[in-house]
Parts: sequence; C-alpha cells; structure tokens
Amino acid sequence: MKRDADIERKTRETDIQLRLNLDGKGLSSIDIDIPFLGQMFELMAAHGFMDLTVTAKGDIEIDYHHTVEDLGICLGKAINQALGDKKAIKRYGQAIVPMDEALAQVVIDISNRPYLSYRVPLKKSMTGKFDVGLLKEFFRALVNYAGITMHIKLISGSDAHHIAEAIFKAFAKALDQASQREERLDDVPSTKGLL
Repeated sequence: MKRDADIERKTRETDIQLRLNLDGKGLSSIDIDIPFLGQMFELMAAHGFMDLTVTAKGDIEIDYHHTVEDLGICLGKAINQALGDKKAIKRYGQAIVPMDEALAQVVIDISNRPYLSYRVPLKKSMTGKFDVGLLKEFFRALVNYAGITMHIKLISGSDAHHIAEAIFKAFAKALDQASQREERLDDVPSTKGLL
C-alpha cells in the first residue's frame, strides 16, 4: 500500500500545493517563496527519506507567519493522510541531531493526540530575513493536523540557522522512525485497539 498524500490549501493569504510520499528516497522539489524555509523542507525530505513536492506562495510582503503556519497545516494533513489507518506502524520515534554547535532532540508519538512541547530558547532568532521563532507556529500547526504528540528540545546552540537545521533534521529522522512499518504487528500499536 502506497503511503502518500496530495494536499491543496488556498486562502486569501496563501496558495499551497504539497505532495508527500512517506516511503520515498528523500527526493524533493521545493518552491516556497521563503527561501530559508524552502531549504529546511529540502533537508527534511532528504533526512526523513520522504519524497516531497511543495509549491507555496503567500502574502510575505505583510509577514511570513501565514505561509509558515499554513505549510505546517498542509504537511500535518499530508502526514495524517499518508499514514491512513496507522496499522502496523512503530508509532514512536526519536532523534538527536547535531549541526555544528547546535544539538536538537525531537521525540514523536503518532498517537492521534495532538500536543507540542517546544523548548527552544533563542538568544538571537533572526537568520537573514527569517525569524526562527516562527518555527514554533509551524510545528504547532503540524502536530494539530497530523494528530501527533511531539517534543522538541534544543539541547545546545547559539546560531539560529544551525538550530533550525538541527530541529528539521531531527524531526525528519524521528518521523521516519515512528512511521516505519512494524512487521510483528497487524493492528494499530495501542492496547486500546485504536489511535
């Protein structure tokens, strides 16, 4: 069974098309009008072995917030759709990833219980024109629409670019681990029999 999704979201603020294949090879085609976020999506696809195609245009002349949040909504919906009934998945995943001086940890539970713990203190949040502080809104939207519990913790780091990169790579690796198939399981990974 192919685990993929096609999501479109068009509002007065954004126009997004996103295609996700969870069982890909890390291939991506990203066209986001926020270049820094586009780079993070490319890293996420490569390190999570997901194939990802994204086109996103937004009212960035006003603010990046709408585009960042709506991309989180779209990716969350795509993850949820691609996972389908969630039968025979590992459910839990974690990764600790360094990027030079930055070290980030992401822990995921594909539980259908949306929750985000985001412990990422930033002394300086700007990298170029992008405010890394907006990533909290991206991941909050993602967990709400994917139906996952996620803990993101910055263990160390001072450079905003390195911090963002470590977080996206850790997220990708944790999601890849949690969404993998568990050959010993035929049902959903829950004693309740339902996620």
